[in-house]
Amino acid sequence: MLVAFSVAPTTAESDDGSVSKAVAEAVRIVRDSGLPYELNAMFTLVEGEWDEVFGVIKRATDAVVAVSPRVSLVVKADIRPGFTNQLSEKVQRVDALLGD
Repeated sequence: MLVAFSVAPTTAESDDGSVSKAVAEAVRIVRDSGLPYELNAMFTLVEGEWDEVFGVIKRATDAVVAVSPRVSLVVKADIRPGFTNQLSEKVQRVDALLGD
C-alpha cells in the first residue's frame, strides 16, 4: 500500500508561519521506520503493509501533538494488494507513456 500523509501543527512555531521543526520530527520517525518513503513540499509518501504504515503515521502524528495543542492530519491511501515498489514503478509507468 502507498499512503500520502501530511501532519502539521495548526499553530506556527515562528513569526513567519513556519511549522518545519514539528514536521521534521514527524519525518524523522518515517525515516527511522525503515519503510520506503518520499518527501515533497506538501506530503510524505510511505510504502508498506497496513499496520506498519499506519503505525508510522500514528507515531509521526504523536510527535507533532507533543508540541502543539491542535494538529492537522491528511491521509490518502492506494490499497493494491500484491504490488510493491510502487513509489517508483507508478512514476515509471507514466514517464514511459510520456516518452521520458
